[in-house]
Amino acid sequence: MKRGPRAIALDALVRIDAGAYANLALPGLLTRSNLDDRDRAFVTELVYGTTRMRRACDWLVDRFLYRDLDPEVRAVLRLGAYQLAFLQTPPHAAVGETVDLAEGRTKGLVNAVLRKVAAAGPPSPGDWPDDATRLSYPDWILERLTRDLGSEQAVAALEQMNEAATVTERLDGYIQDEASQQVAALVDATAGERVVDLCAAPGGKATLIAQRDVALVAAGDVQRSRARLVADNAARLDQGAVVAFVGDGRCPPLRPGAFDHVLVDAPCSGLGVLRRRPDARWRIQPSDVEDLVRLQRELLTAAIDLIRPDGTLIYSVCTLTAEESEHVDRWLSVTHPSLVALPAPGAPWEPVGRGARLLPHAAGTDGMYVLKLRLHPR
Repeated sequence: MKRGPRAIALDALVRIDAGAYANLALPGLLTRSNLDDRDRAFVTELVYGTTRMRRACDWLVDRFLYRDLDPEVRAVLRLGAYQLAFLQTPPHAAVGETVDLAEGRTKGLVNAVLRKVAAAGPPSPGDWPDDATRLSYPDWILERLTRDLGSEQAVAALEQMNEAATVTERLDGYIQDEASQQVAALVDATAGERVVDLCAAPGGKATLIAQRDVALVAAGDVQRSRARLVADNAARLDQGAVVAFVGDGRCPPLRPGAFDHVLVDAPCSGLGVLRRRPDARWRIQPSDVEDLVRLQRELLTAAIDLIRPDGTLIYSVCTLTAEESEHVDRWLSVTHPSLVALPAPGAPWEPVGRGARLLPHAAGTDGMYVLKLRLHPR
């Protein structure tokens, strides 16, 4: 029996709530679904949108609940609330089709709650208890970005990251956001030069750098499967200068002082790419930022040893926190004074210390921070 789009979306939501990653759980379900393209797009919107707006959906239904719910009933109610409040699906369709997903005696509860949500109508901005609930983020993310960007910029960035991500395709067919392409361009490698991309998977930046007729792009990842992904993408794009390797970027298996440019596109909290990763906002914790900063510093320390005299270091992160951007820059300025800042990119990048950042709402891209430094000969 062919399952409808809402049933498949519910299956994905239950798996995501249990710990599965949205970008891994959903494709497999769609592949097995036999749905046409239109219904696949509808399932994707339901899953990504409901996951993204989970906190807001919970508030919408919790106004009419008086007991705890098991995870599947909670997922059904979130799915219905998302359709009513954010897709503006007609109530007869949103309520009727969603109630059919509930099992047994829970149908009455789901029907009653969703009808009340529908009757209440979409909340106006002043109806929400606070901005974190309205925007559907954990409190700490709004608080951290408000501290680092200011209230107006933080809210605007978070609102923008509640919109579905745009798809940007390079001339070679590779899908890559404009922000990531600009980071690769900032490396500014020239013909015959040697480049290291220490945290390269899946290989988007490495393959773009290789288009400049460089001699070598050594592209590493600590996981063998991810290094293989880099190699496969390089082969598909016919970028023979890209050589993938397996190695911990904190102690890379590379010759010191042998590279003209070293790119550290470091693991980070990802608070600039939340539009692409709808479940990430619920996974990342404040303590993770501290752990990531330590890792970023270790990667940079190792990267500096790989640069030839007068070569460059490019540091980038797809996040908006001060700890992972300007604070890392300050640390570098104290611990490695031989690294001298090069000009930051211009608009739509905005200067931050010696580096620059892209804000999602201002640039229409992922959020990104970048810093480029030159190693002066001792």
